Amino acid sequence: MMKAAKGIVFKYGDNVDTDVIIPARYLNSSDPAELAAHCMEDIDKDFIKKVNKGDIMVADKNFGCGSSREHAPIAIKAAGVSCVIAETFARIFYRNAINIGLPIIECPEASKGIDGGDEVMVDFDSGIIQNLTKGTQFKGQAFPEFMQKIIDAEGLVNYINQK
Repeated sequence: MMKAAKGIVFKYGDNVDTDVIIPARYLNSSDPAELAAHCMEDIDKDFIKKVNKGDIMVADKNFGCGSSREHAPIAIKAAGVSCVIAETFARIFYRNAINIGLPIIECPEASKGIDGGDEVMVDFDSGIIQNLTKGTQFKGQAFPEFMQKIIDAEGLVNYINQK
């Protein structure tokens, strides 16, 4: 059971929309590996070259705004990102992320107190976010048990199929 995430931070600002997360020109594919290969390329050319399995994305307000495509959280997850922390998320992105098993946490203080390149650890049970680089700690929203089960199952469809 995935209880925590630990990785290096990729930091983004306000209103990172789904067209930036996965540009529309790649939406003819639903293959997670293909989507991951183009994740964030329009605002961070080197993202896919630098991201490692387990790394964490941190953003400011309204992350995942724009269209309701599930491709966006799929691309992030398939790129190896273990968790996204933001000040706020667009509601449809929030639902899509949970549905495909991508852990996300809203925490304005963490969003402001974490910089790109910091090493961060997130405890999903408690919602505690530790900035290991700066020695600071933030309290995000803990995942309800049902949400953890969906994330552990790698998404809602798998969770339902396991029942």
